[in-house]
Amino acid sequence: MSGAGSRIRILAVDDHPLVCQGIAGLIETQPDMVLVGQASNGREAIQQFRTHRPDITLMDLQMPEMNGVDALIAIRNEFPDARVIVLTTYAGDVQILRALKAGAQAYLLKNTLHKELLDTIRAVHAGKKRLSAEVSYEVAEHTADEALTPAEILVLQLIAAGNANKQIADQLSITEETVKSRVKSILSKLDANDRTHAAMIGLKRGIIEL
Repeated sequence: MSGAGSRIRILAVDDHPLVCQGIAGLIETQPDMVLVGQASNGREAIQQFRTHRPDITLMDLQMPEMNGVDALIAIRNEFPDARVIVLTTYAGDVQILRALKAGAQAYLLKNTLHKELLDTIRAVHAGKKRLSAEVSYEVAEHTADEALTPAEILVLQLIAAGNANKQIADQLSITEETVKSRVKSILSKLDANDRTHAAMIGLKRGIIEL
């Protein structure tokens, strides 16, 4: 590859310095890539994107101040042709679909082999979309599942925060009977044994966040 002009320009967004260092070290070894900027939260990501206009953005999802999906939506609104690869530790299907709907071209887990990450950067730069095998499986596994309603997600969020039915009823200004019926529906849809199990499934799949 000749000159910086023909290299794939990359922005890395992650709030873990070690991850950023790892990505920087990896990209440094590639003759066809260059790291043009780094950010540690969604707000910084938007500023860095405006400054550098990278070809590819590697975006973590769980970050302080502004999460990756919100940053992705903001960047794509301003720069519709932005190419973003989500690189995260979370394989929850709801989280994955949210990122893909927001315009991510690829979704990889952080335990991805270096070669897969480099191949994905090149593929997305060439206009392709990529999901790692593990991520594809997560999405496929729950395709036929009945989704929770916004009201049920709210109840699940409060369950995960440690609230009893009565507390949930008080907070949402609904009856305890309504809470019970929503909990029953949540358990059935998530195929959960009890409230704690439902909260764990909700967190794992990215339906709720703590």
